[in-house]
Amino acid sequence: MRLIVFTLLFLFVNALISAQDTAPSSETKTNKGRLYVFWGWNRGWYSDSDIHFKGDSYDFKLNDVKAQDRQSKLGLDPFLNPSNITIPQTNFRLGYFINDKIDISIGVDHMKYVMPRGQDSRITGTINDSTKYDGTYTDDDFIIAEDFLKFEHTDGLNYINVEITRNDDLLKLLKVTMDPNKVQVNTLIGFGLGALMPKSNVTLWNNERNDEFHFAGYGFAAKVGLNITFFKYFFLRSEYKGGFIDMPDIRTSPDPSDTAEQHFLFTELDFVFGITINPFN
Repeated sequence: MRLIVFTLLFLFVNALISAQDTAPSSETKTNKGRLYVFWGWNRGWYSDSDIHFKGDSYDFKLNDVKAQDRQSKLGLDPFLNPSNITIPQTNFRLGYFINDKIDISIGVDHMKYVMPRGQDSRITGTINDSTKYDGTYTDDDFIIAEDFLKFEHTDGLNYINVEITRNDDLLKLLKVTMDPNKVQVNTLIGFGLGALMPKSNVTLWNNERNDEFHFAGYGFAAKVGLNITFFKYFFLRSEYKGGFIDMPDIRTSPDPSDTAEQHFLFTELDFVFGITINPFN
């Protein structure tokens, strides 16, 4: 993932340098044909979810499981260390304006999802795998112990998505006069959908640990945000996103017969910085 990110950034910066040399100057702001790329970080929140585990010797569901994100400790490392750049919760996106107000983009929301162990839940189903948890359960109270289950999407809950976004000039709306070549302020509203490719870190009692990338499902989300562009080429942005994730095919061990499924609501707040160019204007 780091190689893909750095390659795309290199190509984009190279295009920016070329565009500055060849594009005619203009005092009129236009977004049509504009390209952008951004990188930044996020916080995430998740609703409770039911998680259904299936294998050759078990079939059970845990109800109302709580989860949280996992924030890296704030500092230059890992947030700005190129070798550790994908360790925090991050956002990466490439976009293109099809007209002055609408852009389409593709990106990755690299979130993290952690189920705290020791929490209270309820369990329904059967376990017959030579463990101390073997038995038949019918909506029984249950504590998710450390030796029972570790369940995380921490490298991560990767939401690979396409978005369409409307951009409106806030300064024009507020009738504030400012040179658009120095500062632009846009409100954002958009919608996106895509696939979930988590790298799930799962250990189910004595089963072999799984920690592999796998296409597990889909998601969709709506967003609002604010974008501030400085001197036509550099911008800061914050977005608040809310949506739904459904993963019916989560791998829980190297054995493909061991799977889990869950769906939940999520919200995400991101802060990013980026570069934008219009090579055609």
